[in-house]
Amino acid sequence: MDSNAKKEMQQQYKEREVTGGVYVVRNTQSGKLLIEATRDLRGSRNRFEFAQKAGSCVYVKLQKDWADFGGGAFVFETLEELTKGETQTDAAFNSDLGVLKELWLEKLANECFY
Repeated sequence: MDSNAKKEMQQQYKEREVTGGVYVVRNTQSGKLLIEATRDLRGSRNRFEFAQKAGSCVYVKLQKDWADFGGGAFVFETLEELTKGETQTDAAFNSDLGVLKELWLEKLANECFY
């Protein structure tokens, strides 16, 4: 690959739309929830689905129940998406994701969490 093509690919990567958000991994057997915020919702969903297929758990807090019930007992649900603004810094985006996660923890305060 020549240097111009490489630079173009790097530029496209930097300009891509970044969609993060808050998601929940729900244990369908016990009803317990794990709520997380991420800068990459698609990547988090892909890791979860791969872990289910591979029979491995990528979440330390879920390992015991994952071993007891199996990966099929868990579902991945997006609670809210957040797109990074064009001029927004990484730190500001991470902060917004943290606030969004806290809001969801408050909304679901009556649920049972990991």
